[in-house]
Amino acid sequence: MAKNSVSRRSFIAMGAAAALLPGAAFAHPLYGGDDTAPTFTRDPNLLPPPSADQDFPIATYAQNLPPQFRMQQVTIGVQNPAGAIVIDPDNRFLYYMLGGDQAIRYGVGVGREGFAWSGDAYIGMKRKWPRWVPPESMVQRDPNARKWANGMPGGPDNPLGARAMYLFANGQDTQYRIHGTNEPSSIGHAMSSGCIRMLNEYVADLFDRTTVGTHVRVLASQQNTASFFQ
Repeated sequence: MAKNSVSRRSFIAMGAAAALLPGAAFAHPLYGGDDTAPTFTRDPNLLPPPSADQDFPIATYAQNLPPQFRMQQVTIGVQNPAGAIVIDPDNRFLYYMLGGDQAIRYGVGVGREGFAWSGDAYIGMKRKWPRWVPPESMVQRDPNARKWANGMPGGPDNPLGARAMYLFANGQDTQYRIHGTNEPSSIGHAMSSGCIRMLNEYVADLFDRTTVGTHVRVLASQQNTASFFQ
């Protein structure tokens, strides 16, 4: 992995994300709908989403990414707590902190305008080749999602990709994830519904570095991260 340098001023200028208010934290975006939207029934035996029964090979796409979005070790110019994750949506980066002034940086895809979110959370659950369960509001508005109301099996065609880390706050699932993708060209862009997507090969690497309980901070746009590193 190549070593890059990030100036203290530019990194601190990203912005320190304030934790969201209790009860309002990580409220999932509403997709709209009307009174004629079809009803459906969740099968509680299928929740939470399990890992797939089989493993699948992970295709590599890193060579197709612009250099700045490839996995690399960087110098961030400020001291940081080892093992934490900081996500910078403005620049489409996820940092896995190594301690000292070092971090591993990955390129990510982020929520498009109107679906972005920020705040503090932790990894509450981890799954390999997870089943995708679309949000209720998406099922009601999108016929393609409706057939997967009780979950799309894990595999290479699944929107969650090879791995998913489920973000929790105050003991509850926020409905947001750090996950892989079946659309590698989305990395570096804002097009997901609020979740953080990574190349499958990168999310598998991050998955192996993290544990349940890992602290995750998603920065609000143009706010300051200095307090995170103190």
